[in-house]
Amino acid sequence: MITLEKRPMPSRLLSIATPVIAVAITMIAGGLLFYALGKSPFEAIRTIFWDPIFGEFAFYYRPQLLVKGAPLILIAIGLSLGFKAGIWNIGAEGQYIIGGICGAGIGLAFYPLNSFLVFPLMILAGAFGGWAWAMIPALLKVKFNTNEILVSLMLVYVAEQVLASMSLGLLKNPEGHGFPGSRNFNDYPSGNSWINEAAGLHWGMAFAFIAVIFAYVLLNRHILGFNIRLTGEASRAARFSGVNPTRLILFCLGSSGALAGLAGLFEISGPSGQVSIDFNVGYGFTAIIVAFLGRLHPIGILLAGLLMALTYIGGEIAQGNLGLPSAAIQVFQGMLLFFLLALDLLTNYRVKVAVKGVT
Repeated sequence: MITLEKRPMPSRLLSIATPVIAVAITMIAGGLLFYALGKSPFEAIRTIFWDPIFGEFAFYYRPQLLVKGAPLILIAIGLSLGFKAGIWNIGAEGQYIIGGICGAGIGLAFYPLNSFLVFPLMILAGAFGGWAWAMIPALLKVKFNTNEILVSLMLVYVAEQVLASMSLGLLKNPEGHGFPGSRNFNDYPSGNSWINEAAGLHWGMAFAFIAVIFAYVLLNRHILGFNIRLTGEASRAARFSGVNPTRLILFCLGSSGALAGLAGLFEISGPSGQVSIDFNVGYGFTAIIVAFLGRLHPIGILLAGLLMALTYIGGEIAQGNLGLPSAAIQVFQGMLLFFLLALDLLTNYRVKVAVKGVT
């Protein structure tokens, strides 16, 4: 019989090294996957991890690391606060969508007004939209003790239907000749988030760095951060020490929703450019991998977000140059989370085999 036995003292060194080991194992397993698809594993791994930074056209791809990394970092920072407290928001993709819609709606309502106030109002609306969408599972959790995992996840599909409705209806470009999608924010200076498009800099990246700093200070220098960590590590001790679980749930889900909403707004007003049916590309789900790969630590999440952005860009290059299917790249990214969780399990537990009463 095979059982898992909790280790009395997990290795701190192994815990820190786990993300690096997980990346290495993912490369090996991914190479085998690419080989099974008839591609050179070495060429595929080189294309994904090397070419975007050091390849012939790296000058074009490097700025894209910031573009694709910003939403992943923003969302993952919000998720990590809840994950540390044992509050599982799996619906950040929906909050990302609703935040983008709300922020874009404010911008389009003022179109074509040329004012520096438009974009700050869009930011507030984007954060509010994501926060409000996250409050649905939060309030159901505190009032009826519902499962926030299921509620937040199911709301993603509701948000996708709202997105389709807005793209085809209320927010559709009246000058778009009947095509779905809103006006393009790249043609609307007051509602545009780019700081320097050539360098890949937009306000989403700036807010991502601010969120990293804020989360680090909160978790290490503030009593609320201590309560978050205490609740995740010893929930009974947290209750005895006077931590209010209702406030903690509302704060963690609300802040993660607000950051996801901001990510959606910055994506629509910058890289994506418009509200469209295919606006969401799974950043909300990928950010879960980023949060765990970064060990739920703000600095780790920053690095993990850039690494995951690298797999996005390298994956697109591999699809174009090597003919790899997009599904293979998604499986490759999923492997990273799988191996990371497996190694985490083995770090905290050891396998115990008992045969006929003998251990």
